[in-house]
Amino acid sequence: MDIAGSVWSFAAVVALLTLTPGLDTALILRTSLLAGRRPAWGVTLGIQLGTLVWGVLTAAGLSALLAASQPAYTVLRWAGAAYLVWMGLRMVLAKQHELPEQQQEVGFRRGFGRGLTTNLLNPKVGAFYIAMLPQFIPDEAPHAAMGLLLAGVHVAEGLVWSALLIGFASVMSGFLRSPAVRRFLDRLTGVVIVGFGVRLAVSD
Repeated sequence: MDIAGSVWSFAAVVALLTLTPGLDTALILRTSLLAGRRPAWGVTLGIQLGTLVWGVLTAAGLSALLAASQPAYTVLRWAGAAYLVWMGLRMVLAKQHELPEQQQEVGFRRGFGRGLTTNLLNPKVGAFYIAMLPQFIPDEAPHAAMGLLLAGVHVAEGLVWSALLIGFASVMSGFLRSPAVRRFLDRLTGVVIVGFGVRLAVSD
């Protein structure tokens, strides 16, 4: 398979991954609906930077070392699980009068940090790249540059999908930002995030 064919094949695979509802989708939608477009773009860019970092680490062989070291993987997995459970429980347990303060605190910078931390502490992203990336790097291609190119394709697709999510949330924001709906969305997203954290903790 030549370089162009590898890029298109990888783009098709990660498109399916991007469109599958998951932690990133829940976090972007929740932030956009409750805090606005700017914080949501902060979360989006943080997530995509994390994706790019995982792609570069995989191409450089560093994440393969992580995969080969069970203790290192376990530490990262538990750190990611603890962070997700903590973040989700904060949403679930927040009192009604605390919600406006919470949303005001989430600006672009905090959203960016939240997205980046969530992605980097998720070793399953690294596991995906370890399993998939080598299959799409032709033997004659420079591995580091090709890995960066493929990760860039993943990031580009993620940005397009995130823009659609944020646009949808903006259209629906008038209805969805009422206090009762905001509380429901915060609890629902918190439960989803805690679920992802628990699943990460108990997964092999």
